Amino acid sequence: MKTLAYWMVLLGGVLITTSFRKHKTINPLTADKDTYSVYVIKSEYALKVYDSTGEWMATYPVVFGSQDLGDKMMQGDRKTPEGVFHIAGKRAHQKWTRFLMIDYPNQESMEKFNQRKAAGLIPANAKIGGEIGIHGTLPHGDNVIDQYRNWTEGCISTKNMYIQELFSLLPVGTRVEIRR
Repeated sequence: MKTLAYWMVLLGGVLITTSFRKHKTINPLTADKDTYSVYVIKSEYALKVYDSTGEWMATYPVVFGSQDLGDKMMQGDRKTPEGVFHIAGKRAHQKWTRFLMIDYPNQESMEKFNQRKAAGLIPANAKIGGEIGIHGTLPHGDNVIDQYRNWTEGCISTKNMYIQELFSLLPVGTRVEIRR
């Protein structure tokens, strides 16, 4: 009986991780900044890619910084910012395979930060932070994604094979919306 339960759990895990991904063939060779849009839904631990017609293309499992899935308030809080951003740069990364930098802080982020500071919600000497992006995991560290273990300093992390796909697919300028 224990063996049957083991195999059922294992099969369930395989089905969940394999059904989580691709829906449609993706051609990165013809892509420009408006070809795709990315939605990161923190409450679902999901990064979803849509084409320019609004058709869903793929979903990737992701994790974040803090267990508190709230909006980033200031540098050092390990929270992932919410809002509309764009991919500002792409580079290979020694630790996390690939890095898709987003344009945080942008004007909207600065306005929220300044309003929170003026309202006394964050210390007067707080800084907004930066260097937020989408990246892979440490080598052999993909299990943190499977376990939905938030570990970053505020970035969005996915499995290394997925970040390589996203890196190839998404051009600089692609819209990235992050929401709870």
